[in-house]
Amino acid sequence: MLATLFITLLIVAISVTLLGVNVFFTKRRRFPNTHVGGNKALREKGIGCVQSQDRDARASNRLAVPERSECKL
Repeated sequence: MLATLFITLLIVAISVTLLGVNVFFTKRRRFPNTHVGGNKALREKGIGCVQSQDRDARASNRLAVPERSECKL
């Protein structure tokens, strides 16, 4: 039981170290930007972030005509 716990902790520690090599051993000391908005090639193709597109679509349009809330027949 104790051996299994030790092996598990060792595997997790090695995994965290290997995943953080770029952060730990470079001068920039930060994770790379993997967001769609941070990718130059996707921006050139006009592909954007879904969250940004949704935020823009939900923004109120000051030129929009307000809809009537009550219906008269």
